[in-house]
Amino acid sequence: MSIAERAYRLTARLPKEEVYGMTSQIRRAATSVAANIAEGHGRESGGSFIQFLRMAQGSLKELETHLLLALRVDLVASDEAKPVLAQCDELGRMLRSLIRSIQRRQDHD
Repeated sequence: MSIAERAYRLTARLPKEEVYGMTSQIRRAATSVAANIAEGHGRESGGSFIQFLRMAQGSLKELETHLLLALRVDLVASDEAKPVLAQCDELGRMLRSLIRSIQRRQDHD
């Protein structure tokens, strides 16, 4: 959830003409990360959870892409985007680790 919070705070400073463009895309991708993790956690099986974790990974990559583009077209400053991108990287590693852990547990059951 913290990455979604950061995304909302970051996009609050974007130009108003981006409200239906980059602002919306960044917010939707960031929210989707948390929503997919939560939905997967609520499923009955590890396989389903893994599927939702992989969707969360995809949303995370989408968020990173939007942030990098926002940097390239000067919608956000580097010092604003870099901490969020670093958090994306850390969360991506955590998701990969969680997926591997669930897969190992399934292999042993």
